[in-house]
Parts: sequence; structure tokens; C-alpha cells
Amino acid sequence: VEENGTLLLQSMAYHKVNADQRAQGHSPYLDNDELQATALELEWDMEKELEEPGFDHFRLDGAIQHHLGNSQSPDLDLEPIQPSSSPKGRFQRLQEDPDYVSHYTRQAPKSNRCSFFQILKVFCTALILFIFGIVIGYYARKKCPSSPTSQEPNTPHIYHEILKEIKAENIQEIYRDLLQFPREGDVDIAMKILVQWSSQGLEDVRLVNYSVLLDLPGSSSNTVTLKNSGECFYPSGQQCNTETKMLHSQDDLYSYAAYSAKGTLEAELVDIQYGTVEDLIRIQAITNVTKKIALLKLGQSPLLYKLSLLEDAGFGGVLLYVDPCDLPKTTDLADKAFMVSLNGGGDPSTPGYASIEGSYRQNRPNLTTLLVQPISTVLAKKLVSLPEDTVQKDRCIPLQLPATGKKIISLNIQSVTTYKTISNVIGYLRGTVFPDRYVIIGSHHNGLNTYGGQEWASSTAIITAFIQALMLKAKRGWRPDRTIVFCSWGGTSFGNIGSYEWAEDLKRVLQRNVVAYVSLHNPVRGNSTLHPVASPSLQQLAAESQSFNCVEKTRCPGSNVSSVQIQGDSDYFINHLGVPATQFSYEDIKTSENSSFLSEALFPVHTTKTEELDPSFSLHETIAKLTGQVTLQIANEPVLPFNALDIALEVQNSLKGDEVDIPQLLAVASRLRDTAELFQSDEMRPANDPKERAPIRVRMLNDVLQSLEKSFLVHRAPPGLYRNILYRLDERTSQFSVLLEALEHCKLHQSNETIQAALSEVLNSINSAQVYFKAGLDVFETTLAGKK
Repeated sequence: VEENGTLLLQSMAYHKVNADQRAQGHSPYLDNDELQATALELEWDMEKELEEPGFDHFRLDGAIQHHLGNSQSPDLDLEPIQPSSSPKGRFQRLQEDPDYVSHYTRQAPKSNRCSFFQILKVFCTALILFIFGIVIGYYARKKCPSSPTSQEPNTPHIYHEILKEIKAENIQEIYRDLLQFPREGDVDIAMKILVQWSSQGLEDVRLVNYSVLLDLPGSSSNTVTLKNSGECFYPSGQQCNTETKMLHSQDDLYSYAAYSAKGTLEAELVDIQYGTVEDLIRIQAITNVTKKIALLKLGQSPLLYKLSLLEDAGFGGVLLYVDPCDLPKTTDLADKAFMVSLNGGGDPSTPGYASIEGSYRQNRPNLTTLLVQPISTVLAKKLVSLPEDTVQKDRCIPLQLPATGKKIISLNIQSVTTYKTISNVIGYLRGTVFPDRYVIIGSHHNGLNTYGGQEWASSTAIITAFIQALMLKAKRGWRPDRTIVFCSWGGTSFGNIGSYEWAEDLKRVLQRNVVAYVSLHNPVRGNSTLHPVASPSLQQLAAESQSFNCVEKTRCPGSNVSSVQIQGDSDYFINHLGVPATQFSYEDIKTSENSSFLSEALFPVHTTKTEELDPSFSLHETIAKLTGQVTLQIANEPVLPFNALDIALEVQNSLKGDEVDIPQLLAVASRLRDTAELFQSDEMRPANDPKERAPIRVRMLNDVLQSLEKSFLVHRAPPGLYRNILYRLDERTSQFSVLLEALEHCKLHQSNETIQAALSEVLNSINSAQVYFKAGLDVFETTLAGKK
């Protein structure tokens, strides 16, 4: 009986443990002794954790307390709940106390048979739900289209697919459509462009308006009168009479210098040729120039710089003209005057800040004390008393005022300053990987009647055709990595007013977000040579883009990429934000070394001129594809395609020559090159290898690359010269323009103060860039050491 009793107790104990395990929902496959023991250990561990200090309020002494409903009890105190601080694992503590008896109580199941049916029911229900889920998922995947945000790999193949959609006939169609629109004002043409871009599928397009101060022609044309003979002339060279006024009223009205001083000045005419420092020294040695009128040729250096020299010298007025020897032989502009703007940039009434509602408006009706008037070559020849034909034996003779005899003229200028609304069209194609990084591509749409030719329509047609090609790909699910911002600027011919005001309005955002600026200013101004301009960090990309786009063509345009000052709305981005910029354009072959800066003159070229230059619009197509290629690469490459070493090399090249031989400058430039080489090899090379690329390091590297050129912005630069010292004045000069100007200033005023200040500015810029590169390297080294 005793033995039978013992066996009965053992059997009851076994069934109790087995029932306990099944009641906890353990899988029927976990019924061996070892796993049962593990389950009991886990059960004990839960009891042990709940009995540790800090868990007094959660001790489960009965089944009612164990119910989840008690978690909402108002008596609970959540503050003392802390994780167990025991350094030992749960299973180690179980081995230390093998005789622990659980206080956790529960009711045993009624029978094993009931438990088996419960498990079977749960298993069948789960199986049915699983099969049902598979069926739903299969049909949902089959019927639903793929996500539109899924990115295709950004490869040259995708670039080719986008760019092949840009066709000459499409650009020509857009161009002609733009010119058919009656141009009543800046806002009207801006609205038409907005509708065009929206119709192409660009989702986020905005019209941004600013009220700005413009200097417009008066009710009658400005005049130049020869006091010796009493003859009166309009700027074009036509005599002042009713008949010619009716025939040439528009062209003559808009032949003026915006923001010139107003009034009438009668004085002697003094020929100062190109207005260089040497010219001024020569003239001032001969005569007193105070309040006299200078006869000045455009070209060789920026107009605003030359006017600043004349103003300092004491001149009262200026007649501007273009020497026919500086114009391409294919250009016939002898009988046409032109327009220029004397505005360095932005709304003159709000210098340095945006023209938003409530802004303080300064009273600045003119930006110079000089009375400035552009005149045609025909009128210039009459003033210098030379015959019409100045070409002898295939040799052009530059115009020059005879040394004998004084010419007294009367200059009458009547322009009117008034506030007008100018409009910018801004469109966004949002990026998916770096949406907070912007690649800006800009054209412009303004023009005064026919002034500036129809190049505004050329640039607008090109950027619209590029949008069209991009959106065809975007509709199939593609998106760029970085955001592309399309801009059509207003007020460009008055001093890049639209771009300045928008950039000043968003200055803080743009300082952080803009990666590069791609310009489409006057893209087809000739048909002879391709003229690419790029900041040093983008020169290599611009050169590679040319070879990429002419793979399928028999004739590739051969050209060297340079960093020279250019006209247009890239000005603010280059000189105030330090943003890398590039521009492609077609030009005529320059006939003289003085041809630089002739593009400052806006001639009244009519519609037919553009179609004569490029009748098939193949040049427009080439510019569109080159511009598109550069934009796509900057917007999509994981590592920004900027070259740090090229900047260092450009700096060293700019210090060559006898003019500047300062040991400190050469030494800091050498350090900059060494640091840039190390940066290029240690950081950019591995980042461009997908196998070694880490996202956080790529982001850090791109942040460094994005701000490469900001160090080279000097605080002050002479009027007309770039604040960004990486850009040269023209292809003839390789030295820093601010240093060259300081040397010229030293000759004129016999003082070394200006040259010392300029040297200090350049030295600090180069040193700042070197420190910036070094700091970037230090950050990367610290990060790498931390990972190790």
C-alpha cells in the first residue's frame, strides 16, 4: 500500500506539471523534460523579478491582481519602477536558489482532452488566417502599381534618356510661341511662362512679385547737340526732326543709361578711349577734365569700374560707344545705339535687403553724378569728324578724336524713375534623397521692347524644353536626388533686380541649401564658338559634359573652360553666396582683345536675328543638352562633382607674374594646395567608391564641398569687379582682379594703401580656405578614429 501510494503521488505530480505547461500555451513540440524545466525557470524568474524592490505594487498574489484590468488602477505608483540592477542573468539566479517555491497560483485545466481541443482550434484558426492573408497579399500586389517614388539607379543611361527628349524643333516651337504673346508688361510674360511650366507637369510653380524702383525713358528721346554747327542728333545718329522721330522713336527712347544722372550739360568733349588708368593719366596731364564730357569706348574692363574712375577724376558726363573694330565682322550694329544699366544689382531703393512690403525705401533716383548716354557708331564718327568708311586694306582703324580743335557739345538726358512690379517664376522639382539641397538653373524673361534682342526668348525656350524632358521621366517615377529649382527672372536688364530681390528675401535658406547655379543668360549670342564658363570647382565637370554630349555627333565643339566674369543673374549667387556656377553660350569670334565686356550693351536686335544665327535651332539644342547634363550630374551624383584641387591650382596660377611676388601669399597658397591634395585623395576618392561609401561620411563630405568657394568672397571690391576673387576679368589676365586694380589705383593716386588692403584681403581669403579644408580633414579623421 505504501509503495502504491508513492507511485500515485508521483503520477499526480507529473500530470500537474504537464497540465501547467499546457495551460501556459506552450507548443506541443516543447514537451521534453529540459524545455519544461526551462519554462518553469522562466516562470520562477518572473516571480523573482516582481518580488524585487520597486515592484511591490505589482506583486501578483492572486488571479484577480494578475488580470490586465488592474493596470488602470488609480492606486498605481509609476515613479519607483526601475529595471533590475542585478549584474547576473536570470538563469544564473535560478541556479543559486533551486528550492524556490512559486507563490504564483493558477487553476489547473479540467482535463488533457479539453486542452488538446483548445490547441487544435487555435492552430486551425491561425492556419486559415495565414492562408487568407497570403491570398489577399497576392492579389493586392498584382493589382497595385509600383510606388511612384521608387528610384531607378542614377546612371549616365538615365541622363541620356532624359536629354534625348530635348529636340531642336521643340525649342523652336516654344520660342515662337513666346514671341507671339503681346508683351504688355513683365507680369504678363511671367504668367505665360508659369502656365507653360505647369502644363509640362511641374508640380510646384510660383509667381513671386516685387515692387522695385526702375529708371525708364522719358516721353522724348535724349539728344546730343554739336554747339559748333548747331546740329541735333538722337542717340542712333539720326538728326532731330519729326520724320526720324516717328520712324525711330522706340529705338531712340530706349537708347539710354538706366540710373544715370538727369539734366543738361554743355561742355568740351574729351576722348579717353577705353578709360583705363593709363588713358586717364595721359589726359589729365594735358587738360583739366572737371565737368567735361568723356568720349568713352565700351570694352576691356567693366563699365561701372571705368565710370567710377571718371567720376573720381571730376568728369561731368560720358558718351558711350562701341568701336567697330571690336565688333565681329558678321555684326552690323553701326547705326544702332544701345541700353546699359548703371545698377550694380538689385532694387536701388533697398540696397542689401529685399523689396518686401514695409521695407524702408531710400531715395536714389540716380546712382552716379555723371550724365551718361550711349550713342551709335555712326554718331561717334560724326563727333570725331571721320568719314563713314574707316576700313582700309582689310585693316580696321580704331576711332579717335583729332588732337586739334575743341568740340563743344550739349547733352540732354531726361529719364524717369518710378516704381514697377517685376515678377520671377520659380518652379521646384523636389529631390528624394537630399530635398534640402538646391541646384538652381536660371533664365530670364524681361526686356525693353526689342532691347537685349530676343535672347530672353531663347533662354526661356531652352529651360522650358529641359523641364519638358525632365517631367516625361518624372511621370514614370523618376526623381532627382537633390531638388532642382527652375527660375525665370524679371528685371535683368536693369541690374539683375529679380534674382537679387528673391535671393535677398531667402538669403538664410539659400546660404544653407544652394549647391550650384547653372546660368542660361543670353545662350546664343553668335554662332562661331562655344564659350563655357565655370567656377574652378566645376571646370572639370563642364569639360566632361561637352565630351559626353557629342559622343554621337561627328563634330564636337572644342573649347576651353575658363573662370571669367559673366553677365546675368548668376551675379548674386557667385558674389554674395559663394555658390559654384557655370554657363554655356555660343558667341562670335572676337576680333580684338578689347572685346571683353561688350555684352554689357543691350542692342535692339529684332526677332529675325536669332533665327538667322541659328535657323535650325541646333545650337539651342546643344546648349540645352550641355546645361541639362551638368544640372543632372550635380543633382544626382551621391558625391557632389566638385574639384577641390582645381581651386588650389587656380589660386596658385593667379599669383604668377611679376606684378605680385609676396612670399606670404605664395606660402599660404602652397599650403592650400597640399591640403587640397590630401583632401582629394583621402576623402573624395573613397567616397566615390560605392564599396567604401558610408552615408554619414558622404553627407559630411558634401557639406564641405558645397562651401568651398565661400572663403574667396572679399568684403569689398571696386565697382563692376567680382567679390569672388576666383573669377578673372577676362581670358587675357590670369591674376586676381582685385590685386590688378589695386596696382592700377596705386599708379593713379601714388599711394600704397590700396594695394596693402587688397593684399590683406587676398591673403586672408586663401588662408581661410586652407583652414576650412584642414578642419574638414580633422573632422573625418576624428570620425574614423571613433569608429576604430
